[in-house]
Amino acid sequence: MRLRFHMTPGSCSTGIHILLEHLELPFEAYVVNLPAGDHRRPEYLAINPKGTIPALQIDEDPALTEFLSIALWLAWQFPRARLLPASPFDAARAVDLMTHAVGTVHGAGYTRIFTPERYLPAGVDAVAEVQWLEGIKAQGRALVDEAFTLIDARIDDDGRLFGDDLTVADAALFYVTFWADRIGLPLPSRCLAFYRRMRERPVVRRVLAEEGYR
Repeated sequence: MRLRFHMTPGSCSTGIHILLEHLELPFEAYVVNLPAGDHRRPEYLAINPKGTIPALQIDEDPALTEFLSIALWLAWQFPRARLLPASPFDAARAVDLMTHAVGTVHGAGYTRIFTPERYLPAGVDAVAEVQWLEGIKAQGRALVDEAFTLIDARIDDDGRLFGDDLTVADAALFYVTFWADRIGLPLPSRCLAFYRRMRERPVVRRVLAEEGYR
């Protein structure tokens, strides 16, 4: 099986990178430089017309181009790794948590913090733009805080989601807590315990080092 992984260091693709390394799979890594506009180049759009990351090419099949689809494919392809809990109910809860992290914390919250200009209404003049941008960022922080409060209740006192297994939910929650750490957003106590526990995993330490973080 030939795997070609398109990723950007420190982005949401870090969660998929952790899963790939955890599975000890051989793969080819291709860095997509978002600030340089690599995601809009014709050669990348031919792989992923959405122009997003991550993307995973599997042999000659069309690329998987969403965090959720890649994570679930890995879980289904390699069931012995227990990326999804054995219980169908717990597996569904893991998908629920992964979806919340990716769709709400990242998709609704962090996008407003990192790219507030995407949410500017049409016709805002230059004088009002700064105020609008700050308001959008504040809205993003409120969405992230609210989501982390809900997630916090689903983590045990030792910072674990589903025991000691590394699941798709752990990978998703790690990258959004990693972002919180990077920009100085405070985490609720159990989310912080989860983040610190994940940072101690050898595979996470290795991935962060490979992506340029110490």
